[in-house]
Amino acid sequence: MLRHLIRRLGQALLVVAGVVALTFVITRLLPGDPAVAFAGPKASATELAAARERFGLDDPLWMQLLTYARDLLTGDLGTSLHTRQPVADDLALAFPASLELVGAALLIAIVVGIPLGIAATRYRAKFLDFTVRLSTMLAVSVPVFWLALAIQTVFASGLRWFPVAGEYDSTLDTTSPLTVYTNITAVDALITGNWPILTSTLHHLILPALVVAAYPTGVVAQLTRAALIEESGQDHARMARALGFNRTEVLTRFSLRPVLNPLLSLVALVFAYSIVNGFLVEAIFNWPGLGRYAADSIRSLDIPAIAGVTLLVALLYVLANLVVDLLQGVIDPRARQR
Repeated sequence: MLRHLIRRLGQALLVVAGVVALTFVITRLLPGDPAVAFAGPKASATELAAARERFGLDDPLWMQLLTYARDLLTGDLGTSLHTRQPVADDLALAFPASLELVGAALLIAIVVGIPLGIAATRYRAKFLDFTVRLSTMLAVSVPVFWLALAIQTVFASGLRWFPVAGEYDSTLDTTSPLTVYTNITAVDALITGNWPILTSTLHHLILPALVVAAYPTGVVAQLTRAALIEESGQDHARMARALGFNRTEVLTRFSLRPVLNPLLSLVALVFAYSIVNGFLVEAIFNWPGLGRYAADSIRSLDIPAIAGVTLLVALLYVLANLVVDLLQGVIDPRARQR
């Protein structure tokens, strides 16, 4: 297990190095002049020169890359041209809100998707199986922005069952101020016993979480069904049926555990994908996460902020896959040999 851990960590570090270099190259290919974005369009030549010197824009590209990598090692992602604050501080405020939204969506995807996959396998080639496959196909295929607008129009603007937008009722900042520890509003409200904000946050969270959960729920259900069908034909499943276990028991007690490995890999990939997929949802529901921060950064040509968001999402992919690799090594020792 130790050798497996060291090997995976080494691979992850190589990927991170590649991600850092690629992020640097992409940000340098963006149109526009960061010095102008920082100093303003009416800045004098002296002010522009000072801005270029501050950000090292006149240095050779290889030197800029080394400086960028050195700063990253110290946790310095640069200064936002838009907020004039350290990008790391901005991300520390924006990312928890996105994590709250995506975490709720993935919880929905797992709680709903796995039982749907089991039910579709249990009643394979019957009406329930057809219904699950059709609904999950639609969930995977429908554009997220269309689904967000449709759900918002029907359940928020039309039926008025849920709030249209926002993270919680802003009037509660006066009547029930929240003590912040993690910047994840629901968690902070729970640990401090701030029930008004907790209730309001959960109420605001339902619609955007359902939208973000649509794709992962469909994928989890489809993968669970496909993997369980394959496992049902294995010798251990046939032996369980021969011993008198019914089909539901065979699926849940004997066939489900081998399916956990591919499910873990899928959840890791879907997690990072949902962070990016949630950008549009955050914009539509005015959720104060990475999506809004990225949109503001792009509009203002805020290259350090764009690079920070890009790097954070890429690192999430790497970290999620690393965690899954290690968990797979614990669940299935055969995975350590790959």
